[in-house]
Amino acid sequence: QVQLVESGGGLVQAGDSSKLSCTASGRTFSIYVMGWFRQAPGKEREFVAAISWSGGDTHYGDSAKGRFTISKDNTRNAVYLQMNSLKPEDTAVYYCASNRGRGNVRRRTDYDYWGQGTQVTVSS
Repeated sequence: QVQLVESGGGLVQAGDSSKLSCTASGRTFSIYVMGWFRQAPGKEREFVAAISWSGGDTHYGDSAKGRFTISKDNTRNAVYLQMNSLKPEDTAVYYCASNRGRGNVRRRTDYDYWGQGTQVTVSS
């Protein structure tokens, strides 16, 4: 199994930046892709960004393009999400997830392990 723990988030103002971190432990050798998803109240969990664990290829959802950057530090088994120019509509619980290399990196059902989530609230 892989255990994922997110940190960061909290309450920020519109236009601010925030950085989320996710640290993986356990069978980290099985990780092929790490992703970030988010879920706002009453909405489905949506894809934000993903990064391949070895090569570093990145993928972004439409809401993240141009504002968010995903990065990783394999030495720390960590993945990060730098969020800039935050908007009230970015308010959500942000989840880190790992994928063993199957399916579509944008599809939440293809991820195997999930963190507990961290709340990001953007005030206007």
